[in-house]
Amino acid sequence: MKQGDLVVRKSYGGDILFRIAALSGRLAILRGTDYRLLADSQVEDLHSVRNPDELGGTRQVRIRANESLRRMKEERAQLRPHGGQAQQLGYAPRRDPYFELPGKVLHLDGDQNYLKKSMAVYEQLGIPANGAHCHESQMPQVLMQLLPRVKPDIVVVTGHDGVLKQKNDTQSLSSYKNSFNFVRSVQVAREYEKHRDSLVVIAGACQSHFEAILTAGANFASSPGRIMIHALDPVYVAVRAAFTPFRDTINIADVIAHTISGIQGVGGVETMGKYRIGLPNPKNIVDKKTETLI
Repeated sequence: MKQGDLVVRKSYGGDILFRIAALSGRLAILRGTDYRLLADSQVEDLHSVRNPDELGGTRQVRIRANESLRRMKEERAQLRPHGGQAQQLGYAPRRDPYFELPGKVLHLDGDQNYLKKSMAVYEQLGIPANGAHCHESQMPQVLMQLLPRVKPDIVVVTGHDGVLKQKNDTQSLSSYKNSFNFVRSVQVAREYEKHRDSLVVIAGACQSHFEAILTAGANFASSPGRIMIHALDPVYVAVRAAFTPFRDTINIADVIAHTISGIQGVGGVETMGKYRIGLPNPKNIVDKKTETLI
């Protein structure tokens, strides 16, 4: 076996698909391909996988991920303003009379592959987003630098986490691989902007210390049930925040219900949305002298 190979763990019944991130002797460092999970394993306990779709669990997760993305696109289409609204404000109905201002996202990710997937989703949905890949331990410092520069409406801080094998106290931050780093990152975000409705913070990964992250000031966090969360769950929450009108609170129950991990994987508190519309659309401004669209 070598770095980059797809594998499953025999002792866990091959329940999760991993990619070998690094090898140290007979010890392999593993990163989940669908779940935000970082693990290690003896090479002898690994089984190579040539076709991931042969794994029933992996195939089902990908189906649910595609369904989640489809739902995001549908919700995006339903949110678009229509000509009747423009008429109410005294504007003649025309194509795309409004311009849209969805919330701007700053996404920090401890996994470069997941970051690429996340940024692709933001781009597909027309959400302005800046992304940065860094180790979870570096995230507080990176946030200090990027927050005043990017000035986001929504911050996503995610990557890999998990409960350490030798630890049994799930209430202690020392029992987790990266929950302390997520907590510190949230604290940095709140030092920059203390109001939860001014800056929406989404933080955590697989099995993260939900209560500690939420107490630190996050609007949404993982994982209430200390379960594995899907790579796109934080993105889904960010998308809902970006496209919920600023006068409305984000429907927490609906958001959680439509994440791939569900209520055991993600939780949060009441939060106002970040979406705004404006008039007129600069693309539709008419030059009165030429009667042509600018």
